[in-house]
Amino acid sequence: MRFGLIYLQQNPRPWSEDGEEKVLNEALEQVVLADRLGFSTVWASEHHFLDEYSHSSAPEIFLAAAAARTKNIRLAHGIVTLPPAVNHPARVAERIATLDLVSGGRVEFGSGQGSTQHELGAFGIDRATKRDQWREAIGVITRMFTEVPFTGHDGEWVSMPPRNVLPKPKQKPHPPLWVACSSPETVETAARNGVGALSFAFMTPEEAKERVEAYYRIIESEDCVPVGKAVNANFAVALPFLCHTDEETAYERALGGVDFYVNSFMHFYVQGAHRPGITDLRAEFEKRPPVPPENAARMDMVVRRGIGTPQKIADMIRVQEEAGVDEIIFQVQLGANKHEHICESLELFAREVMPEFTERREAREIAKQERLAVPVKSALERIENTTVDVSDYVIRTDMEEFQNSAPKTED
Repeated sequence: MRFGLIYLQQNPRPWSEDGEEKVLNEALEQVVLADRLGFSTVWASEHHFLDEYSHSSAPEIFLAAAAARTKNIRLAHGIVTLPPAVNHPARVAERIATLDLVSGGRVEFGSGQGSTQHELGAFGIDRATKRDQWREAIGVITRMFTEVPFTGHDGEWVSMPPRNVLPKPKQKPHPPLWVACSSPETVETAARNGVGALSFAFMTPEEAKERVEAYYRIIESEDCVPVGKAVNANFAVALPFLCHTDEETAYERALGGVDFYVNSFMHFYVQGAHRPGITDLRAEFEKRPPVPPENAARMDMVVRRGIGTPQKIADMIRVQEEAGVDEIIFQVQLGANKHEHICESLELFAREVMPEFTERREAREIAKQERLAVPVKSALERIENTTVDVSDYVIRTDMEEFQNSAPKTED
């Protein structure tokens, strides 16, 4: 079992002049602490235009700053939005490879399609085609990581002539691939493409177990055809987190931020009417009708399971471990939760909970690798080679092009 942190860079109103700077700097301090404590991964989301809910529009900058301050923790995009109108594949490949080099090969490359209308609509992305755009873009990017030169692509969403895309990543053939998963269908898509499943859904332990089993069943089947040049067989679950020796204190410190997170998620993804730069989310929450009791009870059970005493959280992790989850990603910087409370929580968790699970991590990883060795080898053999010979492709200089196109003059 591995443990990570994920950052949305939430900045609830009322806004102050230095609010965003403070959020970023506190998050970086937490990452430095997590690196020292032995956490495995820091994840940074990519979102655009989501007032208060997420000000994490340039995660590559945040992760580069984290790389410069840390030594061991892995640096994960959770996720890069891949429709080319948001991020051109060549720019993604260049940024990921550069981060992998400056960090000494610590990058995890999570990607996704984009989700909210606030983001998709702003970039002119058709919701009906976003999955196809992701699939084409990720295939092009992994070729850019590995082909010397990239031999070009002429597809429905991406067209680019041959170029040597530089630099190349330190990790070979490329950093591990992940995809955001919010439903059983997207979990299965992750498995069919041989990439890690990064699950953000509000799942019960029973639902997590079902999805993990379905994921590994496909990974081990002939349906797994890697979209990249390697298989990353891993299943991660993200959930709100705060650890304290007194359970009521944990709830008191965490639930304000969790309520903000859940309500703002609902606002942008489900039922909110938003006026950019104007809407005050807390005022909107107060207008919203009460959640039906059965839905409230389920949500309360799901979001509270990572909040409480070390013993309670250890019990929760054992359930996830038994279900086959490979990594639990803690959402710590939610709403206006206090920086000092987050740091205290991380230290307590690392001291009282983490050792039990890190002690058996290596044996668990070895057993998984042995179980998947043959299926992964078979999956890699199913990768189609799309590289073509472009050795005769020549790019003319600007001066040559000008001279060839210039009108002839008489003597």
